[in-house]
Amino acid sequence: MAHSSINSQLSQRLKFQPTTAVTELNPIQKPLVISGVLAAFLLLFFIVNTANWIQGSLFIIGILLGNALLYARFGFTSAFRRLVSVGNVQGLQAHMLMLAVASTLFALILSSGFSFTGVAPAGYVAPVGISVVFGAFLFGIGMQLGNGCASGTLYSLGGGSSSMLLTLLAFIAGSVLGAYHFTFWVKDMPSLPPISLAETTGFGYLGAWSIQMLLFAGIYWITIIIAKKKNPPMMKPLPTTVGWKKIIRGAWPLFAAAIVLALLNALVLTIRGNPWGITSAFALWGGKVLLATGLDVSNWGYFAGPNGAALTKSVLTDSTSVLNFGIMLGAFISAAFQGTFKPKKIKAGVAGASIIGGLLMGYGARLAFGCNIGAYFGGIASFSVHGWVWAVMAMLGTFLALFIRPLFGLKNPKSTDSIC
Repeated sequence: MAHSSINSQLSQRLKFQPTTAVTELNPIQKPLVISGVLAAFLLLFFIVNTANWIQGSLFIIGILLGNALLYARFGFTSAFRRLVSVGNVQGLQAHMLMLAVASTLFALILSSGFSFTGVAPAGYVAPVGISVVFGAFLFGIGMQLGNGCASGTLYSLGGGSSSMLLTLLAFIAGSVLGAYHFTFWVKDMPSLPPISLAETTGFGYLGAWSIQMLLFAGIYWITIIIAKKKNPPMMKPLPTTVGWKKIIRGAWPLFAAAIVLALLNALVLTIRGNPWGITSAFALWGGKVLLATGLDVSNWGYFAGPNGAALTKSVLTDSTSVLNFGIMLGAFISAAFQGTFKPKKIKAGVAGASIIGGLLMGYGARLAFGCNIGAYFGGIASFSVHGWVWAVMAMLGTFLALFIRPLFGLKNPKSTDSIC
C-alpha cells in the first residue's frame, strides 16, 4: 500500500517534468543547408565590400543569434502566453537568467567603456511616457495575434513559417505608420525623461546591478510559487540528438540559449556601441520603399534626426539590418540541419491574425522605443526603467489577446495538455 502511494506521488511529480528521451530528428535537408551557407558567404562578401568588417562581424553574430533562437525555439511571445494562460513559467525563468547574465555584462561594459571598435558603448535608455505604456500594450496584443514577436518573426520566417511573411510585411507597414506618428506620441504626449537605475538615480552600476539581481531573483521565486500552485503542463520536448551533433542539429535547453543570447547581445554592444535591436530596420526598410515611390519621408519626426541618415545609404551599412539578415539566414540554416524547413499553406484566420498582429507590433514598437529585444531585453539590461514598464504593459496586452485569439481560430494553451 505504501509502495503504491509512493509510486503515485512520484508519477504526479514526473507528470510535469520535461522528458530527457531523444526524439528522432528528420533527415538533414542537404540542398537547403548548402544553399543557406552559400547565401551567407555571398551576403557576407557584399556586406564587407559595401561597408566594412564591423558590419560583417555583426552579420555573423546575427547568424549565431538565429541559430540560438531556432535550436531552443526561444520565445518571448510564447513565454508570456504560457505564463498568462496556464501558469507555465519555463520561458519566463529563462528570461530572468538571460537578463541577469546580460545585466552583469552590460554593467561591466557600460561602466568601463569597453569596446572592440573604439565606439563608446551606450545602452538603450528611453523616456517613460504614454508612448511606452500604450505602445508596449499594443505590442503585447500584436505578438500574440501574429504568433511571434520581433525576434520570433525573423527566426520563425527563416525556419519556414509561411504566415510569418505576412507578419513581417505588416510589421514593416506598422513601423512606418508609427514613424509617421512618432512626433505626436513621443514629443506631444506626457512623458518622464529617460531614467537609468545606474546613472539617473545615483546608485551607480554596482547599485543598479544589485537592484536588478534582487528583482530577477524575486521574479524567479514568484514563478516557482506559481508553478507549485498551478501545477502547469510542461513544454513538449523538441526533437534532438546526443553528443556534439546536438550543437548543430539538436534542441538546445532554454537556459543554454538564454546565456548564449546574453553573451551575443553584450558582444553587439561592444562592437557597434548599442545593444541588439530589430525594429528600427523595419521602419528603415519601409521608409526606403516610400522614398522609391516618390514620397519624401525625411521630414517626418522619426526620420528627421539620426534615423534619417540611413535612408540614402545601402541597407548593408545599417547594423540592425545586417543583424536581421543574419538572424533569418541563421534560422534557415538551422532548420535545414534539423530537417524542419517545410513551409505550409496559411489558413485564412491565421493570415488575418498575422496581418493585424504585425501592424500592432510595428506601430507599438515605434511608440515604445523598441520591441521585446530593444525595449525589454536591451532596455532592462541597460538598467532603463522603460524596459520594466514595457514588460508589464506587454504582459497586460498578452492577457487581453488571449480573449481575441480564438476569434481567428488560434488556440491558447490548456492546463490538460503539454504545450509547445
